[in-house]
Amino acid sequence: MIIGVDVGPTNTDAVLLEGDGDSHGARGDGAGDGVRGGQALWAVKVPSLPGDAVGSLVAAVEALPREARARATQLAVGLRVAGRAVAERAGLAQVGVLRIGGEAADGVRPLFGWPAELRDAVCAGTANVAGGGGLGPRDGAPLDRDAVARFGAELAGRAEAFAVSAVSAPADGTQEREAAEILRAEAGADVPVILSGEIGSLGLLRRENATVLDAALCLLVARVADELTAALPRLGLAPGAAVLVTRHDGTLMSLDYLRRQPGLSLGSGPACTIRGAGLLSGLEDAVVADIGERRARVGTLTAGYPQEAGPGGRIGGVPVSLRVPELLTVDAAAHRELAEAVDRMQTAAGRLPVVLVGGGAASVPDRALPGCEVLRPEHGGVAGAFGAAASPVGGQHERIVRVASGRRLDAVRDEVRDLARAGAVRAGADPRRVRTVLEPELTVPYVPDALLLRARAFGPPLPL
Repeated sequence: MIIGVDVGPTNTDAVLLEGDGDSHGARGDGAGDGVRGGQALWAVKVPSLPGDAVGSLVAAVEALPREARARATQLAVGLRVAGRAVAERAGLAQVGVLRIGGEAADGVRPLFGWPAELRDAVCAGTANVAGGGGLGPRDGAPLDRDAVARFGAELAGRAEAFAVSAVSAPADGTQEREAAEILRAEAGADVPVILSGEIGSLGLLRRENATVLDAALCLLVARVADELTAALPRLGLAPGAAVLVTRHDGTLMSLDYLRRQPGLSLGSGPACTIRGAGLLSGLEDAVVADIGERRARVGTLTAGYPQEAGPGGRIGGVPVSLRVPELLTVDAAAHRELAEAVDRMQTAAGRLPVVLVGGGAASVPDRALPGCEVLRPEHGGVAGAFGAAASPVGGQHERIVRVASGRRLDAVRDEVRDLARAGAVRAGADPRRVRTVLEPELTVPYVPDALLLRARAFGPPLPL
């Protein structure tokens, strides 16, 4: 038995599935096998408790039959607390923002372009110090360790967390790690220090923004994770049941992994709803419209997973490097706006079918979406919970490599695949059943002879 929960602002949904032992979409090509051979046995919807995600989860799970819960070996949860905190500018930590780049990275100041109220809620202070690595040993500049120490001492007792971003850190994170040691020595060993090289891609500004959001969320998410852990005995699950949370690409991760990278949960609610819509409809490519009481969110399902936003991806008005789903949000009652959003999310010359899910799916007539095949799958009202329950644990890795560096590309590709696999295992996947897939290689703008290699990994959770 597998329980999936989606904690929304109005209602909290829970489903209980009977899996077939291979229900987590761990195919070698990365596309989801769904819950082939399994079935949804129960689905419930309860009112959410305002400001209490864990209490809402407990109420929804307790609405499922006790005998069935006792056989559940996995609980997968979409908490959405991180996205709500950013949207409401509440519960965020004060962050010291350290950039390592000096004059070479001084064209745009840290947090430039952030909404003023979000910047004020997050920023404890910023600094740009000399240093920064490169794609080769001769490309970087030495770290100004004294400037880092002064910044840490200045914010000691004021900053609740630090975000460190160095030029080219995804290729060489040495200086970020050095800076983290200095900051902990000056501001306290218990102060969280989040490093951008572990979060985003080469572009500095979006990677820095994602790192700051991660740091701002770390205390809130850790508290919620502790509350969830404390509440587990009340749920009556099978002894040792795996507890996983949803992430922004439609996969899952462990609570410990969430504590290390809380920003991965941003966008996780829409991601699992899109994936759940595909699993419920039996489709791997479709446009998905989640119809709520007041708004509708429209995204695209590609090869069983949400299509990610391009370079314009934003969270809370902030451009980030995270792979959040590409979404359009419209008034749920404005059917013309909905039809236009569906048209914009069509990705192929042929018309993709449209899957309507959410509590308001029945209110949209087929004629409102002319020229489209419209599906309303059974249990579509709890698609997010279904997507959580039936999704695999995920991992990903990317690396910038120079083609002319003398290294064989095949060897580097194998390293990237191995590191994506290792990420999935750290996130809670069964190492014996993880599958990896390489994504198309991309050239890196303004960096001669450089390629961006990316890989994803998928696997079911480690069994009891």
